[in-house]
Amino acid sequence: MSKFWSDIVADLHPYVAGEQPRIANLTKLNTNENPYGPSPKALEAIKTAADERLRLYPDPVALELREAIAARYGVTADEVFVGNGSDEVLAHTFAALLKHEKPLLYPDISYSFYPVYCQLYDIAAETVPLDADFAIRPADYDRDCGAIILPNPNAPTGRALTLDEIRELLNAHRDIPVVIDEAYVDFGAESAVTLVKDYDNLLVVQTFSKSRSLAGMRVGFAIGQRPLIDALERVKDSFNSYPLDRLVQVAAKASIEDEAWFEECRAKVITTRDWLTDALEALGFDVLPSKANFVFAKHETVGGGELYAGLRERAVLVRHFNKPRIADYLRMTIGTQGECEKLVAALKEILT
Repeated sequence: MSKFWSDIVADLHPYVAGEQPRIANLTKLNTNENPYGPSPKALEAIKTAADERLRLYPDPVALELREAIAARYGVTADEVFVGNGSDEVLAHTFAALLKHEKPLLYPDISYSFYPVYCQLYDIAAETVPLDADFAIRPADYDRDCGAIILPNPNAPTGRALTLDEIRELLNAHRDIPVVIDEAYVDFGAESAVTLVKDYDNLLVVQTFSKSRSLAGMRVGFAIGQRPLIDALERVKDSFNSYPLDRLVQVAAKASIEDEAWFEECRAKVITTRDWLTDALEALGFDVLPSKANFVFAKHETVGGGELYAGLRERAVLVRHFNKPRIADYLRMTIGTQGECEKLVAALKEILT
């Protein structure tokens, strides 16, 4: 601690990202990165844009990218907000829409950036426990609150709400902001974007990092009716007027327009996820039903910490959360078929 720190810095408990180690021949299945590369059209767009124009500031409103996202989702560009990864979009959302006198609600087992943002922005919050099967139940949110944020699918569990369940939640809370964080939605869940036209309190947040393989470029977006987007823009323009650089904007635009590549890659991930689920269950794992690009599982006899350590010794890295209720679970990213086969082979060694 430095004597020059402000009080808020001294008290912060920052988000801890997944480990990025330098281990030889590592099979890295701990940070939910897509095992398949981005659209070739995105790579070509980057090459074309990497010229003398980089001396100029990028479009501060990223209009062409927002228009491409709007066309993909059947909304208008004025209903789209873009930012430097969905984490930045969420940060602006917490500041612009989720701080009220009554508490913000989110699940007790969920994305661990939520409590960090609450602390950073001094937002009163309450957690709502997942049920015994680690599912979110909309009825559990029927309490007095100022706003709600839910990941769908949830992380790290991978479980998803149906569109009818999200509609139930929205109908019960028409007078407060409801944010649906859809970082993993493209791997089998239903997007709430189709509900935006009917609910002026709904904001949907997505990312290019997972299903579109652009984690290294940092681009995320939100879709909602214009007053919500206007609030995000006011915060963004008070913080950083140029969050997305020229290369990011052209790459993301090319990526979202390449529907064939998107469908091919996400289908591969879903197929391998189903294979891995069956393989883990055959080894004695209880695997939660996942609609994400990872699975969340625990073994019937061996603890999560022991399995995590054993896998790491074999150069296979997964995510272990040493927290209440989930300490025996491992979150395993869906890699290529070969990477998942190596994971299963390593688990067999540990368990025999």
